[in-house]
Amino acid sequence: MVRITEELLRQRAEHNNCELFSLEEISLHQQEIEKLEYIDKLCRDLKILYLQNNLIPKIENVSKLKKLEYLNLALNNIERIENLEGCEELQKLDLTANFIGELSSIEILKHNIHLKELFLVGNPCTEFEGYRQFVVATLHQLKCLDSKEIERSERIQALQNYQQVEKQIRDQEQVYVLKRAREKEEALKKIQEKKEKKEKQIKPKPGFDGRWYTDINNINLDPLEDKENHQQKETEKEYQEWKIDNDDDEDRAFWEEPTPFTPESRLEAHRHLEEKRRVKENIRGQKMKEKPPRTLITAEGKVLNMNEPKLNFFLKDDEENNQFILDLAVYRHLDSSLIDVDVQPTHLRVMVKDKPFQLVLPAEVKPDSSSAKRSQTTGHLVISMPKVQEIIMANRKTPALVEPSDSHKLQTNIKRERVEKLEVDPSKYSFPDVANIIQEKERTGQGPINFQQQKVIDTENSYVDFEDNQDVPPLI
Repeated sequence: MVRITEELLRQRAEHNNCELFSLEEISLHQQEIEKLEYIDKLCRDLKILYLQNNLIPKIENVSKLKKLEYLNLALNNIERIENLEGCEELQKLDLTANFIGELSSIEILKHNIHLKELFLVGNPCTEFEGYRQFVVATLHQLKCLDSKEIERSERIQALQNYQQVEKQIRDQEQVYVLKRAREKEEALKKIQEKKEKKEKQIKPKPGFDGRWYTDINNINLDPLEDKENHQQKETEKEYQEWKIDNDDDEDRAFWEEPTPFTPESRLEAHRHLEEKRRVKENIRGQKMKEKPPRTLITAEGKVLNMNEPKLNFFLKDDEENNQFILDLAVYRHLDSSLIDVDVQPTHLRVMVKDKPFQLVLPAEVKPDSSSAKRSQTTGHLVISMPKVQEIIMANRKTPALVEPSDSHKLQTNIKRERVEKLEVDPSKYSFPDVANIIQEKERTGQGPINFQQQKVIDTENSYVDFEDNQDVPPLI
């Protein structure tokens, strides 16, 4: 049973910053609500209230909503109109597809002098003879009934025949009240029979006593006991399969059985659907528990590569900055609070919505110096991880930038230097000829350890103007 609570109201008031004191419109449709409560205490300024497609059996706890202008209670289990006198500003009331059989209960709406539109389509009272005439004659303020405008001539005619139509409506109401009493008795009797049938039904298959045993210490030393436990689990599995098949047969029989359209049958259908949903959730929960835990690191300590979220990634070895860079293509609109990064010296682990992405690194890194950033445009996660082992890189001289104004001057200097080197005038410079100092035929030597003999130069014939002075000591 779903109840209207303050928490539920705040969740449905997100458009008003979850504030209730100033809330003017709220939608509580399709919430499986079975009782109307707390709204008149927490939301006093409501103007529009949507409560369609629930299981509300009675109109209550809305009489203090003085500013309420539109109330939608379509597709519920309401059987009479009541407790709306305090809704002074009510202009539109939708009660489509309910179980209103007491048509005379609309007289309570005389107090709602601003009521202009009323919807009663799909209720048992609309099948009464004289239904529309009775409503038009009873509620003078109405402008539209069941999406059809009320003309002046129609209202005059309804007022003229009001006493006769009222008597017909009262008689038909009495018949309907007796019919509803029988339907309630039959519904209670049917529920009791199903309950007894369910208790007598033999559920377990032969060989299974319906009990489950649990080994508290999770230690089975006896192999025979292990075999028995395995057989017991197999029997439990077969029983679960048999139960599902049996439930499918019961579900088919439930929907094929003809039932009257009553509040009890609608509530029973809802209970049946809720039970089926609960059984499926239990089976899904058991399968989730049976799923083996994921292995990120083996018992031997080996780290495994894993990409459970199935994300594209690129690992770059940035040798210039001596680091690894991982580009992980995380979903663009994923909240960063759902991402957890853990960098270890030898591997990296990223949890994306509790799904692990794990990668073994080619070399050891420094976890404390690592950083993680996220792109605001693509949403990608970029993780930089400096390496532990430093690599010495040769310094590369970057060429100096030449300003455009100096480029012409530089080219001129280069041309000038080349011209001076290529066009040397030998007559202006006297350089010794070192190419033919020692002639090839005069070279002697018997290997790398023998020295060449020095050539004796005839000083007498070397220079023509040479004069030997006896006072000058000889050169050693």
